[in-house]
Amino acid sequence: MAAKPKVLHLITRLDLGGAQQNTLYTVERLDPSRFERTLACGRGGLLDSEAQALRNSGVRVIPLRFLAREIHPIRDFLALAELCLLFLKARPDVVHTHSSKAGILGRLAAGITGAPVVIHSYHGFGFHGRQPDFVRKLYVSLERICARLSDALIFVSKANWSQAESLGIGSPGRYVLIRSGVRLADFPARLADRWREKSSLGLGRHKPLVVSIANLKPQKNPLDFIEMAARVLKEKPDAEFVFVGDGPLRPAVEGRILALGIGHRVKLLGWRRDAARILALADVFVLTSLWEGLPRSLVEALKSGVPAVAYSTDGVADILKEGENGYAVAAGDVPLLSQRVLKLLMDDALRAKMAAAAAGSIDPEFDIDGMVRSQEELYARLLARRR
Repeated sequence: MAAKPKVLHLITRLDLGGAQQNTLYTVERLDPSRFERTLACGRGGLLDSEAQALRNSGVRVIPLRFLAREIHPIRDFLALAELCLLFLKARPDVVHTHSSKAGILGRLAAGITGAPVVIHSYHGFGFHGRQPDFVRKLYVSLERICARLSDALIFVSKANWSQAESLGIGSPGRYVLIRSGVRLADFPARLADRWREKSSLGLGRHKPLVVSIANLKPQKNPLDFIEMAARVLKEKPDAEFVFVGDGPLRPAVEGRILALGIGHRVKLLGWRRDAARILALADVFVLTSLWEGLPRSLVEALKSGVPAVAYSTDGVADILKEGENGYAVAAGDVPLLSQRVLKLLMDDALRAKMAAAAAGSIDPEFDIDGMVRSQEELYARLLARRR
C-alpha cells in the first residue's frame, strides 16, 4: 500500500484571526485516510493551545524557534535555516504556506530543499499602498520571486487575484480561488432570549447596536470606528457600539474613547468566542480595515443577516454590494461612514430590507468544509501532475 502524501502547513504565528483559524481547521479536517498532516508555526500566538490540541487528532505540531512576524535579518536567516532543516528531515510532499513572512521564507526553503509541491495562500498581501514606496516594492519583488517557486497560488478574493495579476506576481495559470470559509450553519446564532443576552453584555435592551469584529491593529484601523461612533451619537444618542477584538492599539483606542466622552456608549469586549451570538444582537456591522484579503467577520455578519458598512478595500467588494446588503465607503471617509451607519439606524424598513438581502448574499462557496475539500483536491491534482 502506497504511503500517504505528507502535507505540511506553515504559518508565521497563530494569532486570533481568520487566516489562523482557517489554517487550524484545515489541518485538523484534512482527510487522515488520504494525507499525513503537519502544522509548523512560530511561537507566542493566542491559538497555540489549540494547535497543541490537534495532536489528539493525529496532527504533528512543530513550534518553530526563529519564525516571527517582525523583520529581523539575522533572526530571519536563522528561521530560513530552521525551515530548510525541517523540510530535509520531514520530507513533506506538499508545503502549504500562509501569511507573508512564512510565505516568503517557507517557499524559499521549499525551493532550496526540493519540496515536490509548493502552495501559498494569500489571505491578504503583506504590502499595501500606505507603506513607504521602497518597502512596498521590496515586498512585491519578493512575492514575484516566491511565486516562481509555487505550483499554485490560492486567493480568497477576486480583488487580490486581480491585483496579483496586475503586479506580475506568478502566472494566472497557477491561480486558484478558494474562499476563506466559515461554518455557515452557525450563522445566524439562535438566541433563546435576545434581551437577556444584551443585558449580560451591559447593553440596553432596546438600544440600537453597532458591532465591529477585528484586531486592534493598524490594518484594521479601529480608531476610525471610534470617530464614527462619536459622530453617530451626536444624531442618535441612544445608539450603542461594541468592538470585539484586542491588540496593540487598545491603549490608543481607550484613550480616544475617554477623550471623546463616549465611554458610556462604547464597549471594548476583547477577544471572545461567542462572536456569532454578538452578531445576532447587532443592527449594523461596521468594518474600517484599510486593507484586507477577504474579511471573515464580514462574511459572518452578512450571513447573520446584519447589513454592513465597510471601507471598500480589496476583497470587501467581492461580497458587499452597495445599496443592497450594505454600503461600501472609500477608506478614511469617516463622515460618509457615519452617515451610512446613521441612515441604517434611522430607517427601520431600509435596515430590514438590507438585512434580508445580507442573509441571502453569502454563497455556499464560503462554507469552511467546502474550503477544506477544495484544498484536498488541489493537493491531489498537483501531486498527480508531479508523478
